[in-house]
Amino acid sequence: MKVTDPSGQTWRVTRRWVPWRRRVRSRDDLWLDWLDPTYATDLDDFVIGLAVLVAVLVILVVAPIVLVVFFAAFELVLLLALLPLVVLLRVLFGMTWTIEVRRGFTPWAEREAGDWSASRLAIHRTADAIRRGEVPTRAIPAVRWGRLARTEQ
Repeated sequence: MKVTDPSGQTWRVTRRWVPWRRRVRSRDDLWLDWLDPTYATDLDDFVIGLAVLVAVLVILVVAPIVLVVFFAAFELVLLLALLPLVVLLRVLFGMTWTIEVRRGFTPWAEREAGDWSASRLAIHRTADAIRRGEVPTRAIPAVRWGRLARTEQ
């Protein structure tokens, strides 16, 4: 469920379908700040500089993108393969559902909510609280490239 708090921030309150949380990187993390084209200033070395630039672009830009796409696709295929099994186990053995609260797409908080109907009720109550301006406390630390990051609250 998508809701907006009184300050205009978008929140998402959903069930987590699998027992783990998917690690999603933001667009800001993919920007290569250190790749600055202002270094190519000497016209005498234009050909060599162009060759180095092409090699650097291929090695440092194309290769990581291909690797990220490969691993993301592998994770998605694995997720789709395991999803029917996890849902079947949840339904047959009565496993509890976890609800997630995300600020935008950033994981913010999560909690166990019980069976399907209890989780639906918890989602609606949490969404109503956010609409009223009662923002849940942050329970999931922000992680950026494997390290805890400073966050705005």
